[in-house]
Amino acid sequence: MGIRPFAAADSAEFTAHARASASLHHPWLFPPRTEREFAAYEGRLREDPAKRGFLVCTAEDGGIAGFVTVNNIVGGAFQCGALGYGAFAHAAGRGLMTEGLGLVVRYAFGPLGLHRLEINVQPENAPSLALARRAGFRKEGYSPEFLFVDGAWRDHERWALTAEMLRAREAAGPGADGRA
Repeated sequence: MGIRPFAAADSAEFTAHARASASLHHPWLFPPRTEREFAAYEGRLREDPAKRGFLVCTAEDGGIAGFVTVNNIVGGAFQCGALGYGAFAHAAGRGLMTEGLGLVVRYAFGPLGLHRLEINVQPENAPSLALARRAGFRKEGYSPEFLFVDGAWRDHERWALTAEMLRAREAAGPGADGRA
């Protein structure tokens, strides 16, 4: 299990998984489903310094299981980014996104030098909320009509994790947060 940056060569595999996962993702998420959409998306991730994109890949064959993006990266006194993520249907429920998200969080707090990461999740998206909890994020609030998704302004819960929270959780050791 690992993460790696998006690459143009991932287009066919990524878009095939995105099309096969459309019912899993709807109405929360709309990843690129065509090679043209993927090329534009991958280009934005590569060219925009306020974005980073990672593919979550299986250990067995390096196949793409999902993806995590760090968006709206802001430096200065803020040192923050917003996470987006999605599992593909063939890999959902196997714990790969928990591990992959953890790797991206460590990268963001390490080489990227961020202090805070945020996740905004529609309240009805139980799997995404569960992933935020498993990753150690804390709920900080509720934002009515926060993001325009699937044709309407949607409410979102705001979740966050700081580098200090992660260090404290890791220092406490496995099981200290109620999970083995």
